[in-house]
Amino acid sequence: MEQQEAVGFRFMTLADVHAVAELERLSFTTPWPPDAFVNELTRNPNARYVVVVNRENKVIAYCGMWVVLDEAHITNVAVHPDWRGKKIGERLMRKMMEVAVAYGAKSMTLEVRPSNTVARRLYAKLGFEERGLRKRYYSDNNEDAIIMWVTLQ
Repeated sequence: MEQQEAVGFRFMTLADVHAVAELERLSFTTPWPPDAFVNELTRNPNARYVVVVNRENKVIAYCGMWVVLDEAHITNVAVHPDWRGKKIGERLMRKMMEVAVAYGAKSMTLEVRPSNTVARRLYAKLGFEERGLRKRYYSDNNEDAIIMWVTLQ
């Protein structure tokens, strides 16, 4: 059986903003700026953000979502390039699904690029199904977004 990396999960705090912004910069062509995360943490009552930390308590991944009524919407998810391929993303998504249920969500949705086959495979493994398309959703290259949904347990 594959050994899992020793990591911890916790809710994101303002002290994590710069580390999360760095993950964004390493992961996306149009990263969110640090002030967007500050706003999420301080002004959005629906926002829930979780970070993954390694043994040295360094942020190596994060995920954000909005929980509105009984639906959770994943806003962002990123894993540091050095930690990809180690099941961190899967464990983080499973944690987010648990958190969503704890906050009353019965379903979860997200958007994913058609070109992001690794993420699409992971989401399908977690039970997400493709339910729609947002045309020209991504501003960096006008790529469409596949809308995926899962019913939470």
